[in-house]
Amino acid sequence: MKRTYAALAVGAIAMMATPAFAQIKIGSAGPMTGQYAAFGEQLRRGATMAVEEINAAGGVNGQKLELIIGDDACDPKQATAVANKMVSDKVAFVAGHFCSGSSIPASDIYKEGKILQITPASTNPKLTDDAFTKGNTTVFRTCGRDDVQGATVGAYILKFHKNAKVAVLHDKSPYGKGVADETKKALNKGGLRETMYEAYNDTDKDFTALINKMKQAKIDIIVLGGYHTAGALIIKQSREQGLGAQMMGFDSLETAEFGQLGGAATNGVLMSFPPKAEDDPKNAALVKKFRDAKFNPEGYTLFTYAAVKAWAEAAAKAKSTNAAAVAAALRSGKYDSAVGVLEFDQKGDIKNPVYDIYVWKDGKSYATTK
Repeated sequence: MKRTYAALAVGAIAMMATPAFAQIKIGSAGPMTGQYAAFGEQLRRGATMAVEEINAAGGVNGQKLELIIGDDACDPKQATAVANKMVSDKVAFVAGHFCSGSSIPASDIYKEGKILQITPASTNPKLTDDAFTKGNTTVFRTCGRDDVQGATVGAYILKFHKNAKVAVLHDKSPYGKGVADETKKALNKGGLRETMYEAYNDTDKDFTALINKMKQAKIDIIVLGGYHTAGALIIKQSREQGLGAQMMGFDSLETAEFGQLGGAATNGVLMSFPPKAEDDPKNAALVKKFRDAKFNPEGYTLFTYAAVKAWAEAAAKAKSTNAAAVAAALRSGKYDSAVGVLEFDQKGDIKNPVYDIYVWKDGKSYATTK
């Protein structure tokens, strides 16, 4: 009997020590504080909802998930610190970052730490292009790229404003300059040469000098390569100072905070963004869950949710959370997600990305064709 009890005790201890009972750590990283915190909240909410649903369904390969949130404040140095912390915490996967200037340096650290990265929002082509060149196969995104987004905005301007005087502005960030340059490239290819090409600082509060320069040049269209905070100030001050130019921005305007900061001046502002997942009828029940929790899943919320769900599905398919194994599973299949069917190419980009043009009115953005 003593030998039997001893055997049972050893077995119980072994079961308690079995890794299958440990949680799998995953992360979500973005600007949880600072002027872009509205987007960090989108990432955090999307990841949290996905983890809650996955755990309620039994977890991944029999293990529950533990979500770790990293705050990079959209700063490259802070992003590398967050990435190093994710490595030391032994996370298997990171849904992030938001800003391209954060995702790009963090990706090298994740590669060394054998962490798979899926960004829901970083659109600069360098992220996946450079990773592919370096042999980093564990970087993905659930959003499109600036070359597609810039081509979409460029085509819109060429179609409806062929003879416009265009000012191309950017905030010097990898994202802002990247998307502005891609739009400039599309315009130039279509025969439209910009009248102005100017940089500004995203921390500026007074854009009078820039606005005066645009007024003197009789600018008709402002292409804004930058984030919603500066964008709201530029359009508001433009209207106050008598500049009626049409503003065209990009996906970084897609937060209700843009309308709140810019007020009535944001009416008529155009932007590019993928087809809105929160408006898709198939996501009605999911959207209701977010709204019941007092959060509107705008912007990149569902892109983050989709990133976590796709990783979990691929990990189950691979029967492993090993980054290389999950990456292979992601590339070898199609994943039906809240933001559409995700199919990844060899660089980790989604195949056939689509951007639509939206117009702002009364604090909300709506799809438009003209």
